[in-house]
Amino acid sequence: MSRHPDPPALSDAPLAPGLYLVATPIGNLRDITLRALDVLDSCDLLLAEDTRVSGKLLAAYQISKRLERYDEHVADRATPRILERLEAGGRVALVSDAGTPMISDPGYRLAREVIAAGHQVFPIPGASAALAALTLAGLPTDRFLFAGFPPPKSSARKTFLEELAPIRATLIFYEGASRVADSLADMAAVFGPREAAVARELTKLYETCTRGTLDVLAADPRFESPKGEIVILVGPGSEAPVQAGDAESALREAMARLPLGEAASEVAKALGLPRRDLYRQALALKDAAQGDVG
Repeated sequence: MSRHPDPPALSDAPLAPGLYLVATPIGNLRDITLRALDVLDSCDLLLAEDTRVSGKLLAAYQISKRLERYDEHVADRATPRILERLEAGGRVALVSDAGTPMISDPGYRLAREVIAAGHQVFPIPGASAALAALTLAGLPTDRFLFAGFPPPKSSARKTFLEELAPIRATLIFYEGASRVADSLADMAAVFGPREAAVARELTKLYETCTRGTLDVLAADPRFESPKGEIVILVGPGSEAPVQAGDAESALREAMARLPLGEAASEVAKALGLPRRDLYRQALALKDAAQGDVG
């Protein structure tokens, strides 16, 4: 008797024409979904960021499929042929090296072209390093921002981080192993001692998640030359109290381009203050301005 029941049949209908964005495992090959296997087995053409990596996945599940390379180097010349195949009713699947396609890879350009041409796009969800790390880190998950790879040079990286500093959300970054220490140092300099986590080799044999404040993580010798795939997560900073002058300045700016009530609503939402109080303050500012004119 089998230990596992047969999986439920999703549909008896053949695979519909269109582009299928298929998530694949980020490490453990058993993290593939049953639906993903169905699509990989039934598609007419499989596009892969690295055909060697995807070939190993197909071999593990005894799937024989025509593979073509699709990355930023071949996208311009490959896309017209793909659109022609879809126009003829083809079923095309796209996979990245690992995880969900279009997250930090050039697949989004293809999806835009396919949508613009009026063809169907189907998401086949599954593994994602960003979401796996978020669930593991122990940081707030109610609001988060995936920021991708920081710039490789420190000056550009700090400018990039400074733009993200005011955002009240957990920030998620991918980083190459050789730059982890430098990125952590710059994050500590820009963000201060926020809570953070470094997740490495997710779902693989040597999976680790190191948690602590950014200053502590930046000084951790384990990140001087780590191996494997890295995700850095930074918790939201503590909210600075709103000063009286902040509200007045924001109101004056908003009143210059909006009716009084809309200006009060916009500032209330931006600063987290009661709209009623801001409306009264706006009225007072308007009366004072009219008195000055008179």
